[in-house]
Amino acid sequence: MDHTTRILAIRHGETAWNRETRLQGHLDIPLNTQGVAQARQLALALKDESVAAVYASDLQRARQTAEAIADEKGLPLQLEPRLRERAFGCFEGLTWQEIAERWPAQSEAWRRRDPTFGAEGGEVLQDFYARSVKAVTELARAHPGQTIVVVSHGGVMDCLHRAGMRLSLTASRSWKLGNAAINRLLYSPEGFSVVGWNDESHLEHLAGFDRPLDEIKERSA
Repeated sequence: MDHTTRILAIRHGETAWNRETRLQGHLDIPLNTQGVAQARQLALALKDESVAAVYASDLQRARQTAEAIADEKGLPLQLEPRLRERAFGCFEGLTWQEIAERWPAQSEAWRRRDPTFGAEGGEVLQDFYARSVKAVTELARAHPGQTIVVVSHGGVMDCLHRAGMRLSLTASRSWKLGNAAINRLLYSPEGFSVVGWNDESHLEHLAGFDRPLDEIKERSA
């Protein structure tokens, strides 16, 4: 019997704050018009996938994205608070530039990916990684031999990529974390492995898809 779990890991659709490069963290920001369109196209792109369960962060940008998939599949949406984005504390609601201006030392520790750093009132990076990977591990173990959808946030996608590629928390990011992109992983008793990353082909015909948003996608969660 195949005990491998196939995971479709998806970052939520676009929000207004993604465009503005504002850190959202645990702030509950909804999808914008583009994000709603992305969620719709995502659901259509997955219509032929055999999915056993749809899980999502309880923050509405992830929940709204996942609802489109769950509705298309006729499955209940199961909310999991441990799939939330990293809590950024006093950084939340601000742009990278504003953070650098207000707290230059904290901003530098954050930018260099210090595993022991957490903004005031926020989450330490290594704790966030442990929380994210443990949550998805437990969901995967509940579905051996099946495919599940996990809709979450950019930070969680980054953690899963690092887990699947056996990369350290301090390694510079060279991979994209596109809104509503499809990331494919496998989970077995040996851990995670990445089999496909940042598939955005289902979004290419959307108005404005080719605008230069790569930096925004990297920076805002």
